[in-house]
Amino acid sequence: MAANAFNPGLVNLTTADPTQVICALNASGNDYDGRLGARISALFVILIVSTAVTFFPVAAKRVRWLKIPLYVYLFARYFGAGVIVATAFIHLLDPAYSEIGPQTCVGMTGGWAQYSWPPAIVLVSVTVIFLLDLGAERYVEAKYGVHYHQGNLEDIATGRAHTHHDSITPTPISNDDHALERKATEPYQAMSEETVDLEKSTLIQENAFRTQFAAFLLLEFGVIFHSVVIGLNLGVVGSEFNTLYPVLVFHQSFEGLGIGARMSAIPFPARYKNWLPWFLCTAYGLTTPIAIAIGLGLRTTYDPNSFTANVVSGILDSISAGILIFTGLVELLARDFLFDPNRTEDNKRMGFMMMITDIRNGLILENNRSEGVKDAGVMKDLGAEGSAVDASQRLIALPWFNVFIVAFNR
Repeated sequence: MAANAFNPGLVNLTTADPTQVICALNASGNDYDGRLGARISALFVILIVSTAVTFFPVAAKRVRWLKIPLYVYLFARYFGAGVIVATAFIHLLDPAYSEIGPQTCVGMTGGWAQYSWPPAIVLVSVTVIFLLDLGAERYVEAKYGVHYHQGNLEDIATGRAHTHHDSITPTPISNDDHALERKATEPYQAMSEETVDLEKSTLIQENAFRTQFAAFLLLEFGVIFHSVVIGLNLGVVGSEFNTLYPVLVFHQSFEGLGIGARMSAIPFPARYKNWLPWFLCTAYGLTTPIAIAIGLGLRTTYDPNSFTANVVSGILDSISAGILIFTGLVELLARDFLFDPNRTEDNKRMGFMMMITDIRNGLILENNRSEGVKDAGVMKDLGAEGSAVDASQRLIALPWFNVFIVAFNR
């Protein structure tokens, strides 16, 4: 690249190429500063804590003696949903702009300069996920004549969820069909029909499970993409390691809480329920530690601020943001609050559910504001005043966000 011949220590401000200046400022190189023991400990701490928290909602539903209270389950379910939605906007979309946005080294180079790519990739991601979700549900409805309804929250939380007959609504049978059924008086014929109904019911249950499970996998994959990137960065980050370490422990744990709560509500068939939920929880728990281990292996050579690293990270962050925006707002919140026929009529409980979701969003916004102010100070020292603080101010200017920021500053 032409930027290789650019000398950042000798710049003519009247003729300097802005792209070369931005690329030189971004090219900080490898920031690894030792503390290998602490980084290795982060691997095991995040593995144990995030996996255990992800296991909790699944275990609470399956282990009878735990007897999880309803409001504890609601807290896990909707606090986790708040984490997913806030992660999409604050920890994925915003970093994507700083990696491949219009004012970055990547965004000012070649074809990347022709378009603002982060929102475009997010839009494509949301559209693809929507089409996949719609296609899966329409396939089940058209082929098996059923509509899936989510079980009651109290039953899910306490493990008293009913069989699929309560959660699957078959296509109504006409009066003529009923008349024909009444004529079937032969015992053999009755047994045959009962067997066919049982087989069809089992098939319906499995296909309804596949529809829910596909939506859940989209959610988990979106989170996993994000976890890989932050794991790599934790392995090589420099002076920010002391701050990033505890933040990632809590962040990964709360994301795991949301994943576990959602997984506990899926009615796994008998052949899957004894191993698949635990496997998926373990897969989430292993992702970030494996990425940290890879980062440690590349700790002296990997440059998280290189052009290639920014392209890969920016694209993955944008794709993940689109996945989590759709699954968080549609599959998690809208499906529970707007479209659930079993939605609670208890205003107190509904208020609690909304409060838990919004509190987590507010906490992440406050944390992001603090990071934005800190980054703005760094950028000011480099001579690029306002770039980070402007993004923070645009976010804080929104009235709904400001309510939470004021509340948490008191």
